[in-house]
Amino acid sequence: MSRHSIRFIIAATAAFLAPAVPSLAEEPVNTGYFGDVAIKGYDPVAYFTENKAVEGSPEFSYRWLGATWQFASAEHRDQFIKEPTRYAPQYGGYCADGVSFGTVTTNIDPKAWRIIKDKLYLSYDPGAADGLVKNPNKVVDSRKHWSEVEQTLLTEKANINWTQPRP
Repeated sequence: MSRHSIRFIIAATAAFLAPAVPSLAEEPVNTGYFGDVAIKGYDPVAYFTENKAVEGSPEFSYRWLGATWQFASAEHRDQFIKEPTRYAPQYGGYCADGVSFGTVTTNIDPKAWRIIKDKLYLSYDPGAADGLVKNPNKVVDSRKHWSEVEQTLLTEKANINWTQPRP
């Protein structure tokens, strides 16, 4: 088989599969093991405006990147709608410490967070969150590993059989 034939087959396969995997176009958002609520229902804007983790309410929610984001007030929701990338946690809300090692830690603690250079980072526990501040290389490493972790998450999402009930 010639190189031209192989390239044609690869291009044709990619063109055929692209419509079947629309979710690959959006960033994965950590919604835990069940449901579709980001940050376990905590308000992403409050980390910046109140300097603490504040539970949001379904009353003040907004759908973004395939997940429901909850807020403590309509004002916070509206701020998020205007600038979601300013307030959303890095790495789709997955544990930044885990991403720094090139792995995924789905179970985060919304109270284990840090804002570093105007970016929100969530972790699985307070010690891991402290580690992001104490060891700045962890933030550098998480940025370095995010594209491979993101690709793993998107591939897993694409391979889910959405016609079957989920456990």
